[in-house]
Amino acid sequence: MEKPFVYGTAVFGENFTDRVNETKRLKMNFEAGVNTVLISPRRTGKTSLVYKAKEQVSDPEVKFVSMDIYDCRDEYEFYEKFASSVLLALATKVDQVVDLAKNFLSRVIPKISISPDPTSEISLSLGIGPSTPNPEQVLNLPEVIAQKRGIRIVVCIDEFQQVGEFDNSIEVQKKARGIWQLQKNVSYCLFGSKKHMMETIFKKRSMPFYQFGDMLELDPIPAEEWVPFIISRFETRFMRISPDLAAEVCNRVALYSSYVQQFAWNVMIEAEGEVRKEDVENGYEMLIRQNASYFRQQIAGLTAYQMNYIRALAAGIHTGFTTMEVMTRYRMGTKSNIAKIEKILQEKELIVKDNGQVEFADPVFPVWFKREYCK
Repeated sequence: MEKPFVYGTAVFGENFTDRVNETKRLKMNFEAGVNTVLISPRRTGKTSLVYKAKEQVSDPEVKFVSMDIYDCRDEYEFYEKFASSVLLALATKVDQVVDLAKNFLSRVIPKISISPDPTSEISLSLGIGPSTPNPEQVLNLPEVIAQKRGIRIVVCIDEFQQVGEFDNSIEVQKKARGIWQLQKNVSYCLFGSKKHMMETIFKKRSMPFYQFGDMLELDPIPAEEWVPFIISRFETRFMRISPDLAAEVCNRVALYSSYVQQFAWNVMIEAEGEVRKEDVENGYEMLIRQNASYFRQQIAGLTAYQMNYIRALAAGIHTGFTTMEVMTRYRMGTKSNIAKIEKILQEKELIVKDNGQVEFADPVFPVWFKREYCK
């Protein structure tokens, strides 16, 4: 039976709602070979949008390479993931993977691991490390293959902000930008879950990837699009939710796509036939419990000053953190300490700061935090 609501993973088919204009724009970028950077808060459906746009590209000469580099901790792990993803995506048979590696990458010894489980993916190891010469060859791999085969390639890299965590991040970015911007047959779609770091990489004039491509910033899907979707999904289970309660599901989580679907599913579990107000309340309580462990992980290791800053924000203070009154009341140390606190909390995706106004990055987190730490 098809899931009525999907969260925590990429959304496909009937579970994908709205994003018509963004999908069209991204599809046209893919077809025209335009580099694209996707920036938006966590849980707003970047990955789902990329998959949706890919599905709509029908040109057989356009091939896609997709990778997630969240687990890459240095440039060599990135090169390994980049090269192996390209080879596995462009090979139609197992033996072609080895042939591609030997033909287009010098001095690497490909090792393929195949699980007896037919549903498991092929694992490829190229042994790329500090002793591997010419990393530029790896970064240019898709262009060389595209020229040889007479195709065009779109490389989609999720969690691209990880590049900013490398010890020699700027050097790696300069190297990649310098090679990728000259490629004629390959375009890139770069996106990630840490908005603050993505903005640093792509919006700062001093950074190598400044103005790398079309900047697509995703706004939340409006409630007027969510409400009929939620109502229709309840109807697939012969249940009814009123437009007002469906709107409350959306607005209570600030229209964050993943939360909307998770919250709506919780309500569906609680309800029987006709959704009542108490079903929505119970579904929301379930949502808080479901995310509690993640929230605890986010604040683990924070200093007393950093926790006090969050308490101030939870109390409704959004500006003026450097005033003597606020610093004294919430015990946040000196004025110079505030900037350090905000930098750490932004990196941990706990807060967002725009034109001096500070907000929580996650709409559910402050509800949980107040209950746990503001009693």
